[in-house]
Amino acid sequence: MQLSIIIPAYNEELRLPSTLDSISNYVRSTFSQGQVEVIVVSDGSTDGTDRVVSNHDLNCLKLLTYKKNRGKGFALRYGVLESKGELVLINDADGSTPIEEFERLKTMIEQGAQVAIGSRAMASAETRVKTVWYRKIIGRTFATIVNFLIVPGIADTQCGFKLFTRKAAEELFSRQRSERFSFDVELLYLAGRLDFKIKEVSVNWTNTPGSKVNLVKDSISMLLDIFRFRWMAICGIYEKPVERVTILPSQ
Repeated sequence: MQLSIIIPAYNEELRLPSTLDSISNYVRSTFSQGQVEVIVVSDGSTDGTDRVVSNHDLNCLKLLTYKKNRGKGFALRYGVLESKGELVLINDADGSTPIEEFERLKTMIEQGAQVAIGSRAMASAETRVKTVWYRKIIGRTFATIVNFLIVPGIADTQCGFKLFTRKAAEELFSRQRSERFSFDVELLYLAGRLDFKIKEVSVNWTNTPGSKVNLVKDSISMLLDIFRFRWMAICGIYEKPVERVTILPSQ
């Protein structure tokens, strides 16, 4: 299997259908049968998210679901470690980054990177980023702090469009501890510690209303997590992988 696409989803019945439709069109036009799997991890959704996935006609689409909301970081770790592809793409349920931007990230992998990340902060004549001004200011402020404290040289740690080789995905997600929105920073911090080559590439991105992120509350929580990541590294906690989770249908 060439590619696994992992989509974390918490109450995404309104935004997920168009994302799945665009992925379906891309997969059918680009890959042969059996080369791709699309895994939606329903993170304790209480709306019609599970139904949207179950009723979609993409035959390589899989649903992983559980009752308790655990957070985006947990959902991605669970989905990635259940996947089989030689490349692993994490993709937000809102489809803010068009699936076709996968080609830009894949080029970076082909050139030797083990981790290729989409960026909304890198200047490029080939891409456009459409967002609201206050999200841009908060994002750049957070990135500056992250660069100074823990992950130098990355312009945008938080774009939800990242591609990993199978080896990098297994090594990083099996060590990731953050279950909520700071997982991006933790993964990139671990990638640096494990000497994986990271390449950042500009992508097209459009802000889609309905984000679950509280820009103030979650930003503060993520900043506190940065110090927790450093402390866990000092204590050697990352040396041991997280125990793999087995979730029963009733959980």
